[in-house]
Amino acid sequence: MLRDATRSELMGLARRRFFGSLRREVAAIGQGTWYIDEGDRNSSIAALRRGLDLGMNHIDTAEMYGQGASEEVVGEAIAGRRDEVFLVSKVLPQNASLSGTQAACERSLTRLKTDRLDCYLLHWRGVHPLEETISAFEALRREGKILSYGVSNFAVPDLEEAWEITGPGRLACDQVLYNLQERAVEHAVLPWCEQHGIAVTAYSPFGHGGFPNLHSAGGRVLADVARAHDATPRQIALAFLALHPSIFAIPKASTADHVEENAGAADVHLSDLEIDRIDAAFPRNPRQRGLPML
Repeated sequence: MLRDATRSELMGLARRRFFGSLRREVAAIGQGTWYIDEGDRNSSIAALRRGLDLGMNHIDTAEMYGQGASEEVVGEAIAGRRDEVFLVSKVLPQNASLSGTQAACERSLTRLKTDRLDCYLLHWRGVHPLEETISAFEALRREGKILSYGVSNFAVPDLEEAWEITGPGRLACDQVLYNLQERAVEHAVLPWCEQHGIAVTAYSPFGHGGFPNLHSAGGRVLADVARAHDATPRQIALAFLALHPSIFAIPKASTADHVEENAGAADVHLSDLEIDRIDAAFPRNPRQRGLPML
């Protein structure tokens, strides 16, 4: 259950928390950008900027998203505001050789119009040895082109392998699929990361086009809890996911109104009873051999 942590740790949802070994303050609810390039460009840029206005300084993107188009949108949105942003991007596994990772990072920096990434992730495991990718990450870190690095879609065996290579204090985060209907990471990944001081970033925190509707049992629970807080069901879902201090959520929003709704989840303080109701309405998935991913 989500309530493995002490009650004092679960009281309220902090707007900003430390992220990995950087000791940077990063918004617990940030901004994802998968498919953001497919919407109206001006609206997407305005949404990202509105998020920064509201303190949602964690912006996540990847070279895969729109084949770099998402990074270009982000680059335009953060122009003149780079120092406000905790900027994350990812290298595709097919590019994650020693030289390929460095070249991919340079391309991302060009598209983002910046000289550095705050965090650079391996998007998922591929054919290139982890030692090569991590060696490239270390070289980029020494050059100041990335300030930290981590992984995405890594199950515990993959995390343990990466940890053996990097040693303590190097891996900043594991970005994983995590939402009310997909809670598999709570079995092993989340406890392992908490034990090792690694942040867990939840992508697709509303599900991938499948947020519970009001006609479902879970949707009715979310709506009921939302009414008690003068909030929306999506705000309740975000507040629930971010109860653990190691969790960061990166919902995508293409409009300023949607960004404001996401940011409002930081003001939601769920009671013990409400936590129990949501937990019962969305039970954890059975433990699986692999890690679910999109």
